[in-house]
Amino acid sequence: MKKLFALAVLCTGVFAAAWFSSCNNSSSDLSEKKKADSLAKAVERGRYLANHVAACIHCHSERDFSRFSGPVVPGTEGSGGLKYDSRLLEAIPGTIYAKNITPDKETGIGSWTDEEILRSITQGISKNGDTLFPLMPYVSYNKMAREDLLNIIAYLRTLKPIYKKVPARQLMIPISMAYPAPALKPSVEGNSKPAETDPVKYGEYLITIADCATCHTPFEKGAFNFARIYAGGNLFTHEDFRVMSANITPDSTGIGSWTEEQFLNKFTLYRDAKNITAYPGKQNTVMPLADYSGMTDSDLKALYAYLRTVKPMPNKINKYPGTDDKEWKMGDMKVVK
Repeated sequence: MKKLFALAVLCTGVFAAAWFSSCNNSSSDLSEKKKADSLAKAVERGRYLANHVAACIHCHSERDFSRFSGPVVPGTEGSGGLKYDSRLLEAIPGTIYAKNITPDKETGIGSWTDEEILRSITQGISKNGDTLFPLMPYVSYNKMAREDLLNIIAYLRTLKPIYKKVPARQLMIPISMAYPAPALKPSVEGNSKPAETDPVKYGEYLITIADCATCHTPFEKGAFNFARIYAGGNLFTHEDFRVMSANITPDSTGIGSWTEEQFLNKFTLYRDAKNITAYPGKQNTVMPLADYSGMTDSDLKALYAYLRTVKPMPNKINKYPGTDDKEWKMGDMKVVK
């Protein structure tokens, strides 16, 4: 009888151990699945922001200006090398090349830690301590929620590593004249993303991290005139065309008469590939509408809601000044034909 009791206890213990082991394995599997799901969501959010809102990818890739709005050349995502200079935009004092932000360990950011990438994005200081010129909009990214920043970093880690050395910048001024240290918060820990249920606040967040102000604020007397923010009027000169940035304030000379539907159509039109594939010639734009068209309708509506609240600024824009004058032929951006 005692032997039978002992055997029963032993069997119960074995079954219990097996059950607990099974539970632990199931718990571990569930935990790993949650981690994988969380990472996938972070990467997807980062992909969305980097391609369609903060637009990191259109600046750090080759762009095909044989198509409308210069969409990114497939296979060059994040490889850098795009040239920006004072002939393209007056506000650039010299020549700057977009950096390689792919995970290549020698020429990209493959050897950088997350914190080093974060510092570069939000403070304008690279891994080796160099100060970045603020054409890289770290002043705007400095206001981004840390979670969104880490999502972008998680996405950048998934890019195809591309070995590509980028030329050094050549500035006509000391970088100390351009580095806006007083405007930067030392940490992004306190930043938060507004609730999407508040379209005006959320729209302000989106327009900030999209850095719309840099292109759409007049550059006057050697500085951006933020008293006339979003009034447009900056001239961009490409080898094939010249285009003036639009007035996007709610003035009658801007988008004051635009309905929400008209504003959305300005972007959603380019979700259809046929509207960007035909060679646009002199009626092209440096604004990456092909990329911004990927913004969700709700985010575009939030942008519209916020822009209705900014101060109206009268500024009638001649969108396409003539491009016949040969002095404007320069060949800054790579054209793929």
